[in-house]
Amino acid sequence: MWVQAIGILVVFLVFSALMMTRKLPTILALPCMAILFALIAGVPWSSSTPDTATLSGTILAQGSMRLSTAIAGLIFGAWFGQILNKVGITKAIIRKAAELAGDKPVLIALLFFVTASVIFSAASGLGMVILVGTIIIPIMLTAGISQFLASVVLLTSVGVGVLFNVSNWAVYVDVMGLPVSTVADYTLIAALPLIVISMIMIVFYARRDGRGRKAWAMPATSPTPEGGRKVPTIALISPLVPVIMVFAFKMDIVPAVIIGAVATLLLSWPKRPVHVLSSSLVEGIQDVAGALGLMIGIGMLVNAVMAPQVTAIISPVIESVLPNSPWMYILFFTILSPLAIYRGPLNVWGLGSGIAALFVGAGMTPIAAMLALRVVSNVQSVSDPTNSHNVWVADFTKSDINEILKRTLPWMVAAVLISMVWGSFVVF
Repeated sequence: MWVQAIGILVVFLVFSALMMTRKLPTILALPCMAILFALIAGVPWSSSTPDTATLSGTILAQGSMRLSTAIAGLIFGAWFGQILNKVGITKAIIRKAAELAGDKPVLIALLFFVTASVIFSAASGLGMVILVGTIIIPIMLTAGISQFLASVVLLTSVGVGVLFNVSNWAVYVDVMGLPVSTVADYTLIAALPLIVISMIMIVFYARRDGRGRKAWAMPATSPTPEGGRKVPTIALISPLVPVIMVFAFKMDIVPAVIIGAVATLLLSWPKRPVHVLSSSLVEGIQDVAGALGLMIGIGMLVNAVMAPQVTAIISPVIESVLPNSPWMYILFFTILSPLAIYRGPLNVWGLGSGIAALFVGAGMTPIAAMLALRVVSNVQSVSDPTNSHNVWVADFTKSDINEILKRTLPWMVAAVLISMVWGSFVVF
């Protein structure tokens, strides 16, 4: 058994290194790991006994559908984001924030942080980051905000928005077996410290770096959508509708997003609502196609590590390092939180879902595992150089992506520490 455990560990380390060095894309690495874990543990290809875990059935077939709820949530979330874009609400919100801030750099940075966070709570993904970034970054640079700080404003707003984006919660529902309402109940523990630390960091760097060089002219960001109709002010609340539906009415993700889409159309009343709905669905699916493929691989990996043959081998190892007290819980996940970057073992979009499933199998409560994974994801969302949105932001602002990592990581670890201390009082 120890030989098999070492073999699984070697596969884990090799594929982690391949993902971190970008030698192998995560979308291929995860299913490969799932298959190799099963082969090392002796999982049969098929079996005449229905209850026996098999490579073809349990891991490949069932695993590919394991995150079906998350996949549906992601598709509907991307659809909603495109609707907000097409009816002009996204640009209208940004314009309102710019008008409120005037020519005060710190206020502009803070208002854009809040504004972009609201937008990303309704729609995430690289496409939306590019859309928002190409509008707010030139405005910030023109106001004298440094290139680094402009990058930080956008990246921290992505981190906050992802936490409130209900379409992303389904990953935890599928992996941990928790209801959406439970995930919602613990969101503030992960989000509030990140919001506070992010705002402090923005003010700190604004005063430390001083006024950056004036660059670029403010682009034309007319809040008028396609068709020439101005967006009504009341329609600007649309991005919050799905979040309110989930938090206030404990609604599931897909119906909450559908209600948000209907509310958006009723409040903005575009000229061609049917075209907006249909084209937004197609373009939304295109935006998240990579993430959908990643979720299929995650499902296979989760089913692989939860197969009885694999669990019997690696559970003793996991149990030996499992935090079993509040202080160990805090220290374990705070110190190891940088393992969420570079597609590491605490990255929910990499190996993290499989590791969390192992923690639950070894005795950690699903709520404790879910909360820890969500908290350390803040490090990944903001600081990870392998994020496509980090790469784009660094390139767009002509900033050093590794400098962004070095200067944001201590702040993100501090946010993790606060959340873990708060969370420890709740889950223990």
